[in-house]
Amino acid sequence: MAEYTFYTNPMSRGQIGRWALHEAGADYEQVLVDWQDKGALLAVNPMGKVPALVHHHGGHDHVVTEAAAICHYLAEMSAPELLPREHEKADYFRWLLFAAGPLEQAVVAKSMGWSVPEDKEGMAGFGSYDRTVDALEGWLADHDNVCGGRFTMADVYLGAQVGWGLAFGTLPDRAPFRAYVGRCTAREGYRAAKAIDDGLIAEAQGQG
Repeated sequence: MAEYTFYTNPMSRGQIGRWALHEAGADYEQVLVDWQDKGALLAVNPMGKVPALVHHHGGHDHVVTEAAAICHYLAEMSAPELLPREHEKADYFRWLLFAAGPLEQAVVAKSMGWSVPEDKEGMAGFGSYDRTVDALEGWLADHDNVCGGRFTMADVYLGAQVGWGLAFGTLPDRAPFRAYVGRCTAREGYRAAKAIDDGLIAEAQGQG
């Protein structure tokens, strides 16, 4: 048995989990989830969402869901070199959770056509879409990675979010975003994971 069982669908946030697995050099087997039949997945994650990860460790099965949590967990358990050093922890956790919270909320709200009244922005975790995007741009304009000059697992999650946003137009096409995504997608771990998911998508569409 592989160390990890990875529940995914290539046309989903599962791509983030696979990228994290490859960056960590983890030993895993995949379970491809059919959106019309989530039986096996529901036993692991009652939310019916992917990615979901099961770590077979120490005689126990440990379930991790939520892409940001999967990224950090894999660094903790399998790739300590991708964890933040002591002086990097503030930046690492700040932007990892910024991407999982305010950034995703802002993007979803805008995509759904939801607007937050100016006098109620304090009630929304992201405040406003423009402020959220500008804050991220300001950081990436001055930093090659979340933690400066060194790639960490936080860059897998943030890089995936920014890359998706540029690809689908939910983030504005700004130079710091393009440069950051270019650095992330040039990595061997990204290319290996993306090739697998692209192959699965092509196969599903009858192109493989």
